[in-house]
Amino acid sequence: MKALILQQIHQPLEYGESTDPVGNKETVVVKLMAAAVNHRDVFITQGLYAGIQTPVILGSDGAGEYRGRRVLLYPALEWGDQTTHQGKRFRVLGMPENGTFAEQIAISRKNLFPMPEHLDWQQGAALPLAGLTAWRALFSRCRLKKGEKVLITGIGGGVALMALQFALAAGAEVTVTSGSDEKLEKARTIGAHHTANYREEDWDKRLKKSVGAFDVIIDSAAGDAFSLLVGLASPGARIGIYGGTLGKVGGLSLQPVFWKQISILGSTMGSPQEFGKMLKFVGQHRIITIVDSVFDLKDGNAGLERMDKGEQFGKIVFRV
Repeated sequence: MKALILQQIHQPLEYGESTDPVGNKETVVVKLMAAAVNHRDVFITQGLYAGIQTPVILGSDGAGEYRGRRVLLYPALEWGDQTTHQGKRFRVLGMPENGTFAEQIAISRKNLFPMPEHLDWQQGAALPLAGLTAWRALFSRCRLKKGEKVLITGIGGGVALMALQFALAAGAEVTVTSGSDEKLEKARTIGAHHTANYREEDWDKRLKKSVGAFDVIIDSAAGDAFSLLVGLASPGARIGIYGGTLGKVGGLSLQPVFWKQISILGSTMGSPQEFGKMLKFVGQHRIITIVDSVFDLKDGNAGLERMDKGEQFGKIVFRV
């Protein structure tokens, strides 16, 4: 089969022949039709990920066919028995095991879920990891309720966009931030009620004056700006964090955290049960994932380069 293979870090992926996967008592072979890129894939190629093993086929998101059925792949392995957190053996598909940047993949039957019928292959492939991460952060961890005010930072990335679409479908009033006015305008066309450019001075003060405090805040950046989010939180607010691209939080005063009884909740991907609930929600509300661009698999390095530049609005997808 054809595949994109990472032979070693700091090198482009190589498009070429790879051994066809073979199923066994525990795994089946899925014919992949589309795959999507995540920041994880870029970080692995740059050596910025723990436990890197090469050679390997990257890719955590995939849509394909199995015995005539359209399926999506649950993008994790061995979540474990707990609903509160993943187990010690939990890992993400696409390293160390081979992932979805290929024509076929061998994977457990337990990882196969019916693809929502209203999605095409590219839209389907864009859903799993981003949708699952957004679902757990928004609903399992932050317990979003209809009518609440939600703030989502860094709109344009796959998870943030899924959180926006989920929150709107759940009946929330949603505000998003970005450093790009163009991305903010696109978010408004999707349905965001309010927007703020975090590159503008005192953006947080103006936002609090115009919109008010927020019941739920979804963030993936952390860094020193995290303290501003605490200031924007209402009493009893829940702040969900699924990433930390800006590093450690500095300058955070804990007084407003305990005085306003704010909950700061970490979240990583989600369980198979949550994945099933997320797919059902997407089907019920006919949510269509936002696809930024589509590349042929052989041109996969161009897709990773676009992801690394941070210019995308939505998911970058490979046509297999």
